[in-house]
Amino acid sequence: MTINQLLAQELAVHINQINAAVALLDEGSTVPFISRYRKEATGGLDDTQLRLLEERLGYLRELEARRAVILESIASQEKLTPALEAAINAAETKTLLEDLYLPFKPKRRTKAQIAREAGLEPLTQEILNNRNISPEEFAAKYVNAEKGIADVAAALEGARQIIMEELSENAPLLADLREQVWQQGVMHVHVVAGKEAEAEKFKDYFDYREPLQKMPSHRILAMLRGRNEECLVLNMQPAEDEKLGHELCAQKVARQLDVGDISKSANAWLLETARLAWKIKLFTRLDLDLKNQLREAAETEAIKVFAHNLRDLLLAAPAGAKVTMGLDPGIRTGVKVAIVDKTGKVVAADTIYPHQPRNDWDGSIAKLAKLISQHGVELVSIGNGTASRETDALVADVMKRHSDLKFNKIVVSEAGASVYSASELAAKEFPDLDVSIRGAVSIARRLQDPLAELVKIDPKSIGVGQYQHDVNQNQLARMLNNVVEDCVNKVGVDVNTASVSLLKQVSGLSASVSENIVAFRNENGAFKNRSQLKKVPRLGDKAYEQAAGFLRILNGDNPLDASAVHPEAYPVVENIIKNTGKSIRDLIGQPAFLRGLNAANFTNEHFGLPTVTDILQELEKPGRDPRPEFKSVEFKAGVEKITDLEVGMRLQGVVTNVANFGAFVDIGVHQDGLVHISQLADTFVKDPREVVKTGDVVTVTVTEVDAPRKRIALTMKSAIEPNAVKPEPRKVESAPKVKPQAPLQNNLMANAFAKALKK
Repeated sequence: MTINQLLAQELAVHINQINAAVALLDEGSTVPFISRYRKEATGGLDDTQLRLLEERLGYLRELEARRAVILESIASQEKLTPALEAAINAAETKTLLEDLYLPFKPKRRTKAQIAREAGLEPLTQEILNNRNISPEEFAAKYVNAEKGIADVAAALEGARQIIMEELSENAPLLADLREQVWQQGVMHVHVVAGKEAEAEKFKDYFDYREPLQKMPSHRILAMLRGRNEECLVLNMQPAEDEKLGHELCAQKVARQLDVGDISKSANAWLLETARLAWKIKLFTRLDLDLKNQLREAAETEAIKVFAHNLRDLLLAAPAGAKVTMGLDPGIRTGVKVAIVDKTGKVVAADTIYPHQPRNDWDGSIAKLAKLISQHGVELVSIGNGTASRETDALVADVMKRHSDLKFNKIVVSEAGASVYSASELAAKEFPDLDVSIRGAVSIARRLQDPLAELVKIDPKSIGVGQYQHDVNQNQLARMLNNVVEDCVNKVGVDVNTASVSLLKQVSGLSASVSENIVAFRNENGAFKNRSQLKKVPRLGDKAYEQAAGFLRILNGDNPLDASAVHPEAYPVVENIIKNTGKSIRDLIGQPAFLRGLNAANFTNEHFGLPTVTDILQELEKPGRDPRPEFKSVEFKAGVEKITDLEVGMRLQGVVTNVANFGAFVDIGVHQDGLVHISQLADTFVKDPREVVKTGDVVTVTVTEVDAPRKRIALTMKSAIEPNAVKPEPRKVESAPKVKPQAPLQNNLMANAFAKALKK
């Protein structure tokens, strides 16, 4: 089966769709371009399917490349048999491929290799073929001091090493044992003796057991972090009953040697050899393999969680083109103030000191009121960091004392603002602004348009990940960059106002070409039509093809340039104009008329029904923004720190992070609360994202507060269950009485520490 055939099978689509998509990817087309403008070729594969195809295509091609290297290596050793070649060609995973290669893989000189060099391989065959004769009798013939075989015991030990190595390199046996341990295995975690105080944040795992198959990603990553910090020990057991599990696996190894009646002299010796092979070779390898398997699966899931949250954050509702004041709260260093106009240009900056030690509350109110009045501020964006609630109260006081000023205040996440403000990009954008003021600018702009501002920040610094620093950083970066690219192209970009950071995320545009676009714009003025883009240095035909449909030109020569209709499809619109007798301006924004047209009447050999249908829909609302309507959250007055919380309080909050086990909600006390998955709705919830996403404004009820550990349990259920307020603590017995526990789905607080650990 070819790679494309396998992909078609996995995605459950026709092979022609895969062939077309792979060809387009290989030609340099991007996923956003293919999913939006090549629907006829791919049969309508969407961006999610294409991203999965792209990822699997890379994996399978790496697998094929590795397969070729392995076949060449074994062939060069003159050990490639038809059966082995067939097995290697049939291997569907890298793990199985490496299992098959193991006996032939160049390695350092082992004890088994030394024994072979001493001529002991025939001894192993004699023992295996003659079970009724004592191994000692055969071994006596192989004693040879010159070859390093001092006595019978040394000869038998050499033979045993050869058999153990062959068993450890037996691919079918490895696969069988790996599956058995995966099905029945249990992870037993305990705290390193004497490190109880240091490991307090891992307290839930001081003595913890769970079946390997049931371990969710966040618990795996927490355990691994505890191990890496030398606080926890992870002991993998082949079964709940550890002793029995090892015995059953050893017996499976013994069956590989056809050990039956142990009354036979050789069988007793071979049984011990099988047990040692399991304990020393096979289990050691499987322990490493399965822990790596758990880690890789957990990392993959954590990266997906991060990607989902990032997508939701980037596609959050923009407040729009409004004059906005950004406040970056601080106590001793003051509150940094920046005002940006409707286009995001900085028009004013200052610093006020309403909090300790200066306590210039009245002076700060006067200064803010003056700035708001002077610049016509419509929105005040307050960062949610240190002194956020105090600063929010300050702005509320401004509203109270100056009721003539009409503006709204919103608290926004300032995650990544400090990273951006100290970056080379910020320095280039605002060379004359202090670093601290740049953060306030970012806070203001991210309210106007979250997407346009957040693309300037490394996605890993935005703070919506789950154990983001513990996962494969290359894989994480690749996934997050894909998310950013998909989001930017989904929304589209105003080419006359976009920054280089935003433009370089557009399909087909590199950083250097994006810089050239801005330079061309600065030198020649705003673009009047898309065709002018072809004059930008280094923006060739391929880049233009990929990018043009995602670049918008508002109020330009051609109304279509403000839409998602690709220039290559303009002839379709011209044909519609010709057949309807209406001008383009009469067509745009007329849904009743456009829906009355039959898309099939305007198809041709180049543009099929999917493209024409998309064009008609786009003409209804050209350049429409797919993001939701802007909403803000109102934190409860008087609730500013965790000690202000009381069980039963009903509060508004904003979802800051969604994990597999629930959602974290900012309720304005500088510590996010956890709505466990079991508390997200009155009905069963399988995936938290079915109910909430990052940025959602939600109403929650406080069910538990643990101030010393900074843990807040919340519920979104319509009624609080009696046992939800004070859940029973999870009981963990000491080994060996503990049975594997099911996931902690009913423990509201068990996983809240994840928020603290991910930072």
